[in-house]
Amino acid sequence: MAHPIKVPATKFSRNFAHYQDEAHSAGVIEVTSHDRVIGGYLSAKELENYQRLKSKEREVISFADFDDEMLADLKDTQWGVVSE
Repeated sequence: MAHPIKVPATKFSRNFAHYQDEAHSAGVIEVTSHDRVIGGYLSAKELENYQRLKSKEREVISFADFDDEMLADLKDTQWGVVSE
């Protein structure tokens, strides 16, 4: 992927159709306000990549979130044995 294009928010909103086409080749357009990134516009290809990566994220659960049944199942777990 090429480096993202940085565009001020006002210019992006006034020339949306142009930047919509630019996103196809650039992949990502960073929208800025006062030299600070406030958002971005992704090409369809980059959006698919983002969605694929998000689907592979893991959910983190702390022990405080476990109920009694989950804790009992965890205590009974044996390494290398497939659960039922």
